[in-house]
Amino acid sequence: MVPLPAIDLIALDLDGTLLGPNDDISPANRRALRAALDAGVRVVLVTGRGAVDVPTRLVRELHLNVPTICAHGALTKDFLSGRVLGHIPVPLTHALPMIEHAQRHRLNVAVYVENGFLRLEGLPPHMEDMRGPNWREVPSLVDALKKAPPTFVRFLGAHAIEAMRAAFSDLPLDFKYEVWDRFEECAVTSLEATKKNALERLCGDLGVAASRVLAIGDSRNDVPMLRWSGIGLAMGNALPEVRQAVGRVTARCDEDGVARAIERYVLEPLARREEKSA
Repeated sequence: MVPLPAIDLIALDLDGTLLGPNDDISPANRRALRAALDAGVRVVLVTGRGAVDVPTRLVRELHLNVPTICAHGALTKDFLSGRVLGHIPVPLTHALPMIEHAQRHRLNVAVYVENGFLRLEGLPPHMEDMRGPNWREVPSLVDALKKAPPTFVRFLGAHAIEAMRAAFSDLPLDFKYEVWDRFEECAVTSLEATKKNALERLCGDLGVAASRVLAIGDSRNDVPMLRWSGIGLAMGNALPEVRQAVGRVTARCDEDGVARAIERYVLEPLARREEKSA
């Protein structure tokens, strides 16, 4: 049996992976993460969310001391210092025509700029958290983008997605389609803005080889990251196409799949190595 590589860094998706439906971390997942951190293993959060609310809270709750990858890989930020380490926005030459089209046809669209989301006034919120403090209604998204290009653009709901796809699917951008229950979304980023690319850059900065990375996720946009890592695991609740593309699968989110993976691929091998050296 080939021994498992020693893991120096754990990369974790949030929704459907580490977090439950109420943005909570189960006690088992917390214990496993604490044990890994105490053993000197770095933990990196890699999420499609913006650099607000939940990622910020988790960094402080878990006492993480490495940067966080947000916005589908378009933004890497050190929340402890407030420093942005990497930012790959959607080029305005592509973003503006999309936003102008969406605004003209009153499509449900949102843009992430700086530290929050903007959406058009007068349109009903597509999700409950769109009423939260990190969301702001504006009369014109086009005018808002004159200050800075968006980190990413979100088309929300089947109607908006189909209209966007019909008009702009030929643009050289990365269209990230996701479905959760009855909720559909397409996040649009620069082609270079992916979780895999951001994690590879961060690991290079930290001096961590891909072979010594354990990555866990559940979505289509996690697949390249999981395949790049030395050990990549799809969650048991991931789509069948994601599980098939990744190959290795851990338990479901509601079965503490993250904790089981950390125990099997990090903590147990570490304990065996310590026994041999004793």
